[in-house]
Amino acid sequence: MSTTSTTSELLLAQLSCAGLESHAHPRVLIGGLGLGYSLRRVLELSGPDATVEVAELLPEVVAWNREFLGAVNGTLLNDPRVKVITGDVFEVIRRAGNARYDAILLDVDNGPTSFVQAKNSRLYNRRGFGLISRALKPGGKVAFWSACEEPEFLKSLSYAGFKAGAFPAKAHERAKREAHVIYVATRI
Repeated sequence: MSTTSTTSELLLAQLSCAGLESHAHPRVLIGGLGLGYSLRRVLELSGPDATVEVAELLPEVVAWNREFLGAVNGTLLNDPRVKVITGDVFEVIRRAGNARYDAILLDVDNGPTSFVQAKNSRLYNRRGFGLISRALKPGGKVAFWSACEEPEFLKSLSYAGFKAGAFPAKAHERAKREAHVIYVATRI
């Protein structure tokens, strides 16, 4: 693991989107809106010509961001670069076609093995990796948030043809330890 550390939402965006501002019209997909911290950082990193799609399964989370989180993250969902998709990120990836995204950020469950929703396992298996790889442009990156270290996950990503690394992350700024892990895989 690397020794780079920051809060997990910011690191998820930083590791997958660093350098995108130099790309012509970068495209990013975020799976899971949450409180919008990853979206805010992606918008900061991706430049004015970016398109950022956010797939959020729960319409209540989208409504909550629009109604109550303006004081926290501004009006992120009103940014003209943002397209909100209320639906399953797996289906967005499955329908994406070839070489669509420069980066995909997945913060949809507790990680590669601890699922709140069993169907999320589709993102972490051979078929899911194949769909993700197909949806990424060459050199594109996918970042997975994980509640804890999953050493076998790096091997799985490598076997699927990705160049992968793991990065520890704190849950919040003042956390004393790095409890979470961001896995980043680059399409070769």
